[in-house]
Amino acid sequence: MNSNHTEKILPSIEFMERIVKIRKIVIEKVHEYIVGNNELIELILVALFSQGHILIEGGPGTAKTSIAKIISQIIGCEFKRIQGAVDIQPADMIGVQVYDPKTHSFHLRKGPIFTNFLLIDELNRINPKSQSAFIEGLSEKQVTIDGDIYPLPSPFIVFATQNPYEMQGTFPLIEVQKDRFAYSNISSYLDAEGELLVIQRASTGELSWEEYSQKINPVITQEELLNLIRGVKNIRMEDPILRYIRDIIIATRRHNDITLGASSRASVAIVNGAKSLAALHGREYVIPDDVKWLTPFALLHRIYLTRAAEVDGIKVEDIISEILETIEVP
Repeated sequence: MNSNHTEKILPSIEFMERIVKIRKIVIEKVHEYIVGNNELIELILVALFSQGHILIEGGPGTAKTSIAKIISQIIGCEFKRIQGAVDIQPADMIGVQVYDPKTHSFHLRKGPIFTNFLLIDELNRINPKSQSAFIEGLSEKQVTIDGDIYPLPSPFIVFATQNPYEMQGTFPLIEVQKDRFAYSNISSYLDAEGELLVIQRASTGELSWEEYSQKINPVITQEELLNLIRGVKNIRMEDPILRYIRDIIIATRRHNDITLGASSRASVAIVNGAKSLAALHGREYVIPDDVKWLTPFALLHRIYLTRAAEVDGIKVEDIISEILETIEVP
């Protein structure tokens, strides 16, 4: 029988049960050491299964590095970290060809970008030339060194942090660089109750990283993880949901207070992330709430306000909320 539509392969029951269980284990294990940060933990899982990168903004001491490192250990992935500094060179990040006098040949000394989870702390302290060096890796999951192309490991996810409070000696990312990140998040300090819990844990010795990290055992093989990542693509997304995403993106381009709206990369990030979010919550189909939850994370770093809007004190978060309230939900 001929058909104009390709038959969709729905995720199996085993797939759904496994990915939901992984989410549950990760959240429970992270919270043994980390207080709060539920939103960021969920977003990292969404990014993991949709293969998107995250730009995190916030002050020091908000557990950004620890959360990423813990999750990488739980899922059995390699973790590497780059501390942003003005004197970092491209070779320090992606690697360099080194001459071996014994063999009279060159061999690749890989940089820290060759990993599964890469944390770049204070990305905006890295000079523009070196910032640009890893853009190819973000977009194409490969790097070019002396004309040779080297694929990066899979999975490959970048978490880049920025400290918005110390701007002296920094190099703000340009629009095209920000757009390579699928999602962004603003991490904040804990409330009074959460801060008290941290103090209580510190007083009882529960915040010893050495002891805690030794108790972390991978709960999934890398092969199984890659299978789950592939399986997320089969999560169903009906046409009304697709049009809902389109309407949101188009609204950012037509809003009077926005001088630069969201690109098509934002559309792709919402589609892929919404599928991941649905799977993590045990659904084989995307619902509007998945899109609504994810949209601020996909748009926050992609929208630029007009000068008049900035003078009036309008915030990007307010514009996103207004758009979500205005667009008809399917």
